[in-house]
Amino acid sequence: MMFTLIVVICCSCYVLLRWKKSASNGGKMFPYLIEENKRSSKPSSPTPLGRNSEEVNHRMGGSHVHNNIASRIQNSTSPPPSPPKSPTNKKVSNLRRDSIYDYKSEAAKKVELIAKNRDERRQRQADEKAQKDLIMHLEQNNPYWEFSQMIRDFRNGIDFRPLREHDPVVENQITVCVRKRPLNDKEDRRKEVDVITVNTKNQLIVHEPKHKVDLTKYLENQNFRFDYVFDDSCSNDIVYKFTAKPLVKTIFEGGMATCFAYGQTGSGKTHTMGGEFRGKQQNFRNGIYGLVAVDVFKLLNHQKYAQKNYMVSASFFEIYGKLVFDLLAKKQRLRVLEDGKQQVQVVGLTEKIVSKVEDVIDLIQKGSMERTSGQTSANSNSSRSHAVFQIILRKSGSKHVDGKFSLIDLAGNERGADTNKSNRQTRIEGADINKSLLALKECIRALGRKGAHLPFRGSKLTQVLRDSFIGEKSRTCMIALISPGNFSVDHSLNTLRYADRVKELIATDSPEDDAADVAMYGEEDISEDINEGDEEMLQDEERRLHISSMEWEVLESNRHVIESCVYFHKMACDLYKASQKNGFDKNHYATNWKNLLNEMIDIQKEALLKANEFCNVLDGRV
Repeated sequence: MMFTLIVVICCSCYVLLRWKKSASNGGKMFPYLIEENKRSSKPSSPTPLGRNSEEVNHRMGGSHVHNNIASRIQNSTSPPPSPPKSPTNKKVSNLRRDSIYDYKSEAAKKVELIAKNRDERRQRQADEKAQKDLIMHLEQNNPYWEFSQMIRDFRNGIDFRPLREHDPVVENQITVCVRKRPLNDKEDRRKEVDVITVNTKNQLIVHEPKHKVDLTKYLENQNFRFDYVFDDSCSNDIVYKFTAKPLVKTIFEGGMATCFAYGQTGSGKTHTMGGEFRGKQQNFRNGIYGLVAVDVFKLLNHQKYAQKNYMVSASFFEIYGKLVFDLLAKKQRLRVLEDGKQQVQVVGLTEKIVSKVEDVIDLIQKGSMERTSGQTSANSNSSRSHAVFQIILRKSGSKHVDGKFSLIDLAGNERGADTNKSNRQTRIEGADINKSLLALKECIRALGRKGAHLPFRGSKLTQVLRDSFIGEKSRTCMIALISPGNFSVDHSLNTLRYADRVKELIATDSPEDDAADVAMYGEEDISEDINEGDEEMLQDEERRLHISSMEWEVLESNRHVIESCVYFHKMACDLYKASQKNGFDKNHYATNWKNLLNEMIDIQKEALLKANEFCNVLDGRV
């Protein structure tokens, strides 16, 4: 301990002595450096300066140290006036630094630059995240706010000229229009974004949300053009004015008019055709069904047609798969046959004579309650059949049809990908619906080509509506309905492409399209709906539909046998009780018992034949 104290005292004394000596030499602790600086200022002795600088360099550890020390010495004294320095001396002076610790290599500078950029980037990302969090809070935690913002920015840059009630009506043989419905409560709860922009009266834009490989979000804007485009502010009255109303006078001029409502399940087809819903109650007066009936009776009483003594009747039936049911007769099954004149007849169809609008509304309400519905991925109460309401015009006392207006509420089209989780019945329904819709498109295409073969046997729907596609006075209107939510964008695009293809083929008469049609239908027979490569697939589809129809018939026969057995048991018991009484009529008993047995045997024989036929179909022998 004592030794350490002595060493510390000695060192302190040495430093104190060195400080006093440096004070006597001008405040410098290294006087020899002052001498070297004085000698270096003399121009007549360059050699000693070089030798001394080499010695200092060697002693202090390098040229950089020498430059730093020299600069310190130069700054400590005020040099006398001197001539301008040479470029070499100026370059050297720029390299001098105040301290050896101020020197940084190029690698260190790059590291500092990288660190600075990193900090700036992190700060920028933090600011962006804070901004996104603020927007998310303002958008009430909407996960699609980025798409919503992009769509909002896009709409701010375009000029809107939507369809209005005072716009002129253009009459065409085939009219294709699109109606966009508003977002419903379910879509609002899911924070869906409206991806449909109706910018003009005949154009719309679909903003399809997309993601790049690096998960960057962007929009793919697709444009479509039709005869009319109705936005979500248009009512049923406006839609009717531009679609079905111009067709009413067609049936008074001896023509056939047809109006379709086509679209995804839940897009508003029943709302447009049947009327607006108020809760679970439907107002059938403001639907296209009721509005057509109002105009029919107006024209019926017009002085131009009042003398022709027309009679108005109506029928309402549905097409479910390959089966036809009468909605005005408790869904009694109907048969569609061709008579000797090759006219398609719906055998057993109920046709009610109506004399006022209220009678038509009653028939529509009665038939709508009988319509087949089911649950799908898009709608819990989806219409699974095509509903056909027909207003028929005849002269009193005549069976000849002078005009017919067919109003069809088509079943909701489904994608195959959406039926993977559905049961077998729903998948069969979806296949039947899509097949009939494709056949309908082919018939409309044939009507637009004028003179081409009409492939009406492609489905029951087109077979029943065959007379609506024949003749120069036949006019058709298709209303494609779409949902605006981003969850339904794929369905909406499919619906728009379907409608766009129909209108595109009608509006174009170039030889190239005619050649394409010939190539599609075949050179020898243009009536073929498909090419040879799809023939096997069509046969499989027909077989599957035939099996489905046979299955329904067998099940119906089974139900009939059960009901007849209950009736047979009751009647047999009554006859037996009557036979136990004294003096019963033996002839009456025997006759009734024989008739009852024959009736039961006939019912069971018919059921047995259907069961055998169904077994043969399943075994592949038919």
